[in-house]
Amino acid sequence: MNNPMNPWTNRGMRFPKISAFGLLAVLAVTAACRLDMQDQPRFKAQARNDFFPDLRSAREPVDGTVARGQLHEDAYFYTGKIGSNPGDAFPFPVTLQVLERGQQRYNIFCAPCHSRVGDGKGMIPSRGFSRMPPSYHIERLQKAPAGYFFDVITNGLGIMQGYSAQIPAQDRWAIIAYIRALQLSQNASAADLPSGQTVPSAPPIFEGDAPSGATPVKPATATKTEGGAE
Repeated sequence: MNNPMNPWTNRGMRFPKISAFGLLAVLAVTAACRLDMQDQPRFKAQARNDFFPDLRSAREPVDGTVARGQLHEDAYFYTGKIGSNPGDAFPFPVTLQVLERGQQRYNIFCAPCHSRVGDGKGMIPSRGFSRMPPSYHIERLQKAPAGYFFDVITNGLGIMQGYSAQIPAQDRWAIIAYIRALQLSQNASAADLPSGQTVPSAPPIFEGDAPSGATPVKPATATKTEGGAE
């Protein structure tokens, strides 16, 4: 016996048919209601925003706030300038560790254009640059203050791009310290050398086949005579 109050047993009731298109539409609407963390509301860069009077979606930082990692209280350390003029002092002591770090960073970022000795004849300009970079050993750059080099590394000059994004401020100063060492090495006199060292230094003597540029070389080992003396 059919129960008129039970739609499942009432054979006389008819349910509306839903087309496949309607079912897909319902699923699409319900799926659009989901909002995951990777789909957070945001504005595209340089997009229009009618909420603000200037219609810009990108906003200036809130007054009195500083982004993390951008609290540059030591202006000279981050600009190399005293007022509007480049300074010639280093903001920290130049130690052997600083020079070694500067040499490492210089060989990575600077040597491809400026060469390992700083004469401007690196691998990249020698392959077709119309304008060679200047040598660090010309009189103008020997007299240039350290802050000048810091500004060029930071902001670029001519066809050279700025390296502020690739090289932290600490390493920029280390590179400049190494540039000063390069300038001294290529323009030193006998009076600048330790006692007993000749100019130029004697070339090393190597044994075995001549290595390629990518192969490290080993100095020749001393041999002993029959009497046991070297």
